Amino acid sequence: MSVPVPDPGPASDPRPQPPQEPGPSECCGSGCPLCVLDLYSDELQAYRAALAAWKLRHPEAGG
Repeated sequence: MSVPVPDPGPASDPRPQPPQEPGPSECCGSGCPLCVLDLYSDELQAYRAALAAWKLRHPEAGG
């Protein structure tokens, strides 16, 4: 008896979603050590890396 292997298709490996960009009034401009713009930049870099890896796994998805 064989055990079914789950399909590793797009439904089980969804395309990464970009982080939400901070609004224009979310940065107070006072040089906070954890500025929302810095956090967004970090999240955006992680998203781009995750998206590149996802595209390698799903070449049929295109650009």
